[in-house]
Amino acid sequence: MYRPKSTIEQWRIFQAVVDHGGYAQAAEKLNKSQSSLNHAVAKLQQGLGVALLEVKGRKAYLTPEGEVFLQRSRKLTYGMQELELLADVLASGWEPILRIVVEASLPRQPLYQALSDFSLRSRGCRIHLMEAQPAGCQAVISKQAADMVLASQVDAGVTSLPLLSTVYVPVCAPGHVLTELDEVSALDLDAQLELVLAESKETEEGWEKAEQRWVINHLHDTLSLLRRGVGFSWLPLEAVAPLLEAKILVRLPMTNQALRKRFSHLVLPHSSPPGPAASLLLTLIRQHYTKATT
Repeated sequence: MYRPKSTIEQWRIFQAVVDHGGYAQAAEKLNKSQSSLNHAVAKLQQGLGVALLEVKGRKAYLTPEGEVFLQRSRKLTYGMQELELLADVLASGWEPILRIVVEASLPRQPLYQALSDFSLRSRGCRIHLMEAQPAGCQAVISKQAADMVLASQVDAGVTSLPLLSTVYVPVCAPGHVLTELDEVSALDLDAQLELVLAESKETEEGWEKAEQRWVINHLHDTLSLLRRGVGFSWLPLEAVAPLLEAKILVRLPMTNQALRKRFSHLVLPHSSPPGPAASLLLTLIRQHYTKATT
């Protein structure tokens, strides 16, 4: 069975001697006797069989081996500090992990901003961010398999917060036959292949009227096919705006300027109140989605 030849305290004293330039200076900072520091470092070096410091006059200097051990030891003591802080955090009720599920076609920039702010105050809380289609989101909500879900559909009795209205526009590649029309009607769309961003088991009334349609599970795949001239699709304006500006995709001029919309809802699947980490993230999400609407 392995037994350590050193202690965390010995490494901390070794670092203090280096950082403060000598045993006397370190002893004053640590409020310890100089002899106890000398003893700790001597025992550390003896246990390792390696000279870490050499004293010249009243100053202690690192040996080449000591320079290597200094960097490694800092990681060790920092890791121990993190463990102790984590224990304090968890003891206070702070959640160690938050699971977030986002519906594939909903806007995410405000969420990313909220997560960016949260990372600075997360206190070790880990984030699991996952994507799902509407049916998958509903399954997660019903099973209470996540802490937060951003979804377009909310059942009665589920705790939710309205966030943002998302506009969907019809787009295709520049060379598509639909771009030859000055105005595009619903009948024109019905005759063309539509790429529907959804799961195969989903039926979204009013969104799948084309005679030909492919059901695509991911936004990335939908955009990749569109860029190759395959079909057209109704997609979030936020997601396609950079591609429209770069003229990689074209927004179709609808006869009646028809727009489709979905509303983003923040759903809290659990019946119990959110913990302190979740409450902080909720506040940040609300702030950034509010900014996105103004």
